[in-house]
Amino acid sequence: MTDASCPPPPSRATLALGVGCRRGVTVEQIESAVAAALSGLRLDNVKRIATIASKASEPALLAFATRHGIALITFSIEAIERFLDEHDGLDRSPLVHAHAGTRGVCEPCALLAVPGGRLVAAKQAYGDVTVAIAAAPE
Repeated sequence: MTDASCPPPPSRATLALGVGCRRGVTVEQIESAVAAALSGLRLDNVKRIATIASKASEPALLAFATRHGIALITFSIEAIERFLDEHDGLDRSPLVHAHAGTRGVCEPCALLAVPGGRLVAAKQAYGDVTVAIAAAPE
């Protein structure tokens, strides 16, 4: 579902997914979460999957990126925290902080992956997987 406060991106927009997941999720859980988050947007427009560096070796996330030929990029806690400090409107969560050491993962990572882009789908939780979507500037 696209964020109600933002118009949907053009049909050919370059998209980035910000993904968070618990250890041990399956690639099928990620597939399902991404499909639900895209809700009408096209997976072939997704050029980057972005997450926190501590998830860089999560097997299901790596398998999803490989299966779809999408670059997996990661950001440090420090980079995410700096971004959150500069962008007041993004979701912050004490639960995420307790789990990941930063106040947010999906939205800042999606936006960091497309500098100057805009959020088109705010973070949504799908079981043990969370997804946010950002579109690159037009």
